Amino acid sequence: MSEKVKIKQQSKSYLFWKRFFDVVLSSGALVCFSPVFLAVFIMNRFGDNKGPLFYKQERIGWHGKPFKIYKFRSMVVNADKILEADPKLYAKYVANNYKLEPEEDPRITRLGRWLRKTSIDEIPQFINILRGEMSIIGPRPVVKAELAEYGDRVDKFLSVKPGAMGLWQSSGRSNIPYPERCDVELEYVDEASLRFDIKIMFKNIISIFKSEGAY
Repeated sequence: MSEKVKIKQQSKSYLFWKRFFDVVLSSGALVCFSPVFLAVFIMNRFGDNKGPLFYKQERIGWHGKPFKIYKFRSMVVNADKILEADPKLYAKYVANNYKLEPEEDPRITRLGRWLRKTSIDEIPQFINILRGEMSIIGPRPVVKAELAEYGDRVDKFLSVKPGAMGLWQSSGRSNIPYPERCDVELEYVDEASLRFDIKIMFKNIISIFKSEGAY
């Protein structure tokens, strides 16, 4: 029988200040980035990009509660159905840590490639943060199938609120595959604090400008 995984209890003061900064920063970000929302909306009215502004996908959140994550749509309409209709491509998608290289992914639009490379597609997640489904800093929320990667440590992974920025992203993002990704994400759970969150946030900002592991 495997040893029970220890889960660190976060203090009430830490959770209070974390939520306070989430509300303040996400509110400010949505106001500051409102011109970006408008620009992407206009670009999504024409050509191959035509379609809704947002892509919404079910992810697993805090304590296993599912929610819809918001992103600027970087794929064609009905992208998930296109992927699932191609068993060979879907198998490659799963084997490659639930991602495909942009040049071999038929779902991504030309605008979408640029949105992903610059991480602009992630901006709408400030909506999820304001709603309390995510935090600025935390482990990346995953789809249900990915929970299997965490094995008997899944409850530990789900014991903290998922984040738009995390230790995995600041450490290399898609360059760090499973199972190493699990260790990195769970390291955050063990070390979470306001000081650690601030450190991760600045490391993520640097990674965004370098476009490290973004696709």
